[in-house]
Amino acid sequence: MTNSIDVNADFPRIPRINEPAPDFEANSTQGPIKLSSYTGKKWVVLFAHPADFTPVCTTEFIGFAKYAKDFEKLNVQLLGVSEDSNFSHLAWIDNIKQNFDVSIPFPVIDDRAGQVAAKFGLIHPNESQTATVRALFIIDDQGLIRAFIYYPLTTGRSVEEVLRVVEALQVADKHKVATPEGWKKGDKVIVPAPATQAAAEIRHTEGYDTVDWYFSKKSLPVDAVD
Repeated sequence: MTNSIDVNADFPRIPRINEPAPDFEANSTQGPIKLSSYTGKKWVVLFAHPADFTPVCTTEFIGFAKYAKDFEKLNVQLLGVSEDSNFSHLAWIDNIKQNFDVSIPFPVIDDRAGQVAAKFGLIHPNESQTATVRALFIIDDQGLIRAFIYYPLTTGRSVEEVLRVVEALQVADKHKVATPEGWKKGDKVIVPAPATQAAAEIRHTEGYDTVDWYFSKKSLPVDAVD
């Protein structure tokens, strides 16, 4: 007899791709935050860190600060969050400025009540009973979750990769294409495969960089991803 797992018991409910992001209201280092206030206006990168005044998290915050203007160009609002208090966040931000000469330009959310952690499945008991894991959610300007990543406490994220994914998602939306492994701005994109036999038979004649009927790439105009 096999044991069945109750997926609703003792497991965090992780929001899924193309689901609406769970809304919340919370205080932050830049005042009150309501996630749904960005819907219709901006994309959001919501990233959780385990704790303030920790070395891996410090490197990540420095990384997000470094690329903040690049996210801004893509109409993205960065939001940090952990279960530390607002006072702790403010002291840590000041400490980063003093020790690394880096200013943190984005809000950091006080989630002492744990509402963000509960709604986004940020507590994984086998990793930590109290600290939030390194979770990150990319939320589009319609309030839908488009991508997410979860890392253990020991492993820092690549902020450059997060930026790349946001840019790839926006290009895919705008041009109805897909992006290959490692795609960066200026690279060729993937043309959707034909959906009918007739369309497949003429794919080689359509002017794409075609390897086979299902595998075609094309270049976008230089200003197409700006």
